[in-house]
Amino acid sequence: MNPNLLIATNGFKGTLPSIEYGTWLAVNLHAKVTLLGATEDINPAAIDEHHPLEDVFARAVEMFQKNGVEYTLEVENGNAEDLIPRKAKQGNFITVLGPLGRPQIRHLISGRSIRHLMEEIEQPIIYVPASKLPLKKILICIGGLGYELTAEHLAMQMAIKSRAEVTLLHVIPPMDLDYPTARTVRAHWQNLAETTTPVGRSLRQALSIAKEDGLMANVKARQGNVVEEILAEVKEGNYDLLCMGSLYSSNSLRQMYAPNVTAEIAEASFCPVLTARYKQA
Repeated sequence: MNPNLLIATNGFKGTLPSIEYGTWLAVNLHAKVTLLGATEDINPAAIDEHHPLEDVFARAVEMFQKNGVEYTLEVENGNAEDLIPRKAKQGNFITVLGPLGRPQIRHLISGRSIRHLMEEIEQPIIYVPASKLPLKKILICIGGLGYELTAEHLAMQMAIKSRAEVTLLHVIPPMDLDYPTARTVRAHWQNLAETTTPVGRSLRQALSIAKEDGLMANVKARQGNVVEEILAEVKEGNYDLLCMGSLYSSNSLRQMYAPNVTAEIAEASFCPVLTARYKQA
């Protein structure tokens, strides 16, 4: 069954790009949309006052109707960070999110909302700090462990619909350990797709899928800090969509101490970020 879209807003104007992006995605994937509105911090004394959610909903409905998108509207009271994961668990959704407009002091105390939402939502997420349409260039990060496969498959579907060019990126971090695979990666970092390493096999498989689908695809490799190098490539390549796997696809103890690269990228990205946990077929 094809997934439907869950688009969420708390009335913050910064969520409008995610609604625009979700509308475009619904048209291309022939998906139905559920627009979830979170009414936060309602003052009983101001119950009759105009709520910013009304303006955002009005803009959203206009977009949906103009593009022939089938939609339903839902409004619930509470914090968006609690309501969105709860709703996402109720269906086969791709969840489309934007910045919720939280004050800087809240970021410092409890972290950014997207980090919490990535932890709680098991389905694919598209985080849209800014809407970059039409979709012409997609960057897919390949780690070599297979955690990116679910995001990769969804990205390929989007690329087919848009005839977008696909770039497969692997970042080689500084290596403290010296073992055969690490030596091979360091020695052949500019032609990794030709190696027998796990990342080499992943790159070849992704290239093969892209070419079978008639897409233009190429491979890039960079060396250095993973977060810094991915952000640098996004900026230099002027990509319209960044696709990554999720650390939470791992059940090992590694996620207890490894940094969540995807969350850090999403917090600092210049374009929409698609992330999805790996699920075995």
